[in-house]
Amino acid sequence: MRLSAVSLDVLSAGRATRHAIAARQKTRLASLLEGALRSSRFYREHLRGAGPRTPLASLPVVTRGELMCHFDDWVTDPQLKLDELRAFTADPSRIGEPYHGKYMVWESSGTSGQPGIFVQDAQAMAVYDALEALRRCTPQSLLRWMDPLYLTERIAFVGATGGHFASHVSIERMRQLNPWMGRAVQSFSILQPTGELVAALNDFRPTVIATYPTAAALMADEADRGTLRVNPREVWTGGETLSPKVRRRVEQALGCTVRNSYGASEFLTMGWECGHGQMHLNADWVILEPVDEQHRPVPAGQPSCTTLLTHLANPVQPLIRYDLDDQLTVHTEPCACGSPLPVIEVRGRHDDPLVMAGQHGQPVTLLPLALTTVLEDDAGVFDFQLCQKNDHTLVLRLALTGDEAECAMARCRAALKAFAALQGLKPVQVLEESGQPVRRGRSGKVCRVIARAD
Repeated sequence: MRLSAVSLDVLSAGRATRHAIAARQKTRLASLLEGALRSSRFYREHLRGAGPRTPLASLPVVTRGELMCHFDDWVTDPQLKLDELRAFTADPSRIGEPYHGKYMVWESSGTSGQPGIFVQDAQAMAVYDALEALRRCTPQSLLRWMDPLYLTERIAFVGATGGHFASHVSIERMRQLNPWMGRAVQSFSILQPTGELVAALNDFRPTVIATYPTAAALMADEADRGTLRVNPREVWTGGETLSPKVRRRVEQALGCTVRNSYGASEFLTMGWECGHGQMHLNADWVILEPVDEQHRPVPAGQPSCTTLLTHLANPVQPLIRYDLDDQLTVHTEPCACGSPLPVIEVRGRHDDPLVMAGQHGQPVTLLPLALTTVLEDDAGVFDFQLCQKNDHTLVLRLALTGDEAECAMARCRAALKAFAALQGLKPVQVLEESGQPVRRGRSGKVCRVIARAD
């Protein structure tokens, strides 16, 4: 019933005017502020003197680090305790399981140097489900009109599957809610050797692949080599910046349509790509403010330094002017598709795949998200930069010093060497640069995996 109500609203907003979208934002923002001021101890202090009708632009900015440090005071349900949630997300057998029977919980990567835990209530999940089902793309064929929820497809998610990550949690939730989808929707880990991944995909024969742009490019390479023998109708990409070059490469090699979307752990489905190739913001449920280094508004048409997010659908873990780190450009010109939702350009995570030497001299590609997952999950390090020196040498830069740096380096070196061996590489040398500040871009976000110049 909740999903049906939200779906009707999503359909209505898609045919509304920009003024009607703004009215929805205003009403939902007032409700969000009222709930945060009433039920969040953190926001009562952080927004002292504000009220439900206070202009958003006059409210202070908040960061992930600040919120995580005050987690138990931030959330509006006193049942939610950070230590207990960390214990929950440490158990991979509980991925997709409702926490306390009513919340979806996932953890984020430490792209900004600070991992996060995010809790979604039933209302937020209904919003995500409706946006994903109804706005991911304008149907382009009779098949899509007859099957808008992709119930007849074989969907493969290729990504990080070892932890409570948003995409994997969403897949497992869908499988648990609909057991009959167990064979039609499967997850495949990017941490396994490429040969094993290719063999598993060949056996599954997906008609839709959901993955990251760098992983999609790797699949394109394998298809050109003749090892990957699948014929997907569509490849869905997200989580990283998709370049026009990679899009063309994947479409040509796999003979399919690439459909890109924009989301984050903080808000799962922020943007969708219309039939004209434009990315539209779901502005009826999320507010994104492009700002400069001092958090002042950036004019339309100009790229921001960072972006502030306000989540209009999740009252249990309020996000109000949250520094998202992504660089955003908002365009004012209407899209030819007719949608009233604004057109945006996003530059988010942009790490490089590394091509290293295999045991028999063959090139082996290491995906950046696989490398960062290994360092985060196996070594417990989140603020780092990994640079390739040559086809058998990596340089790891940490800001840590002293004994802490020595212990962290030892864990990272062991994790990287074990992963390299699993992928069939020659022995890898890991050079250490501790006590060196991790170089950040203008937004504060690190390019964490950097390939050599050639």
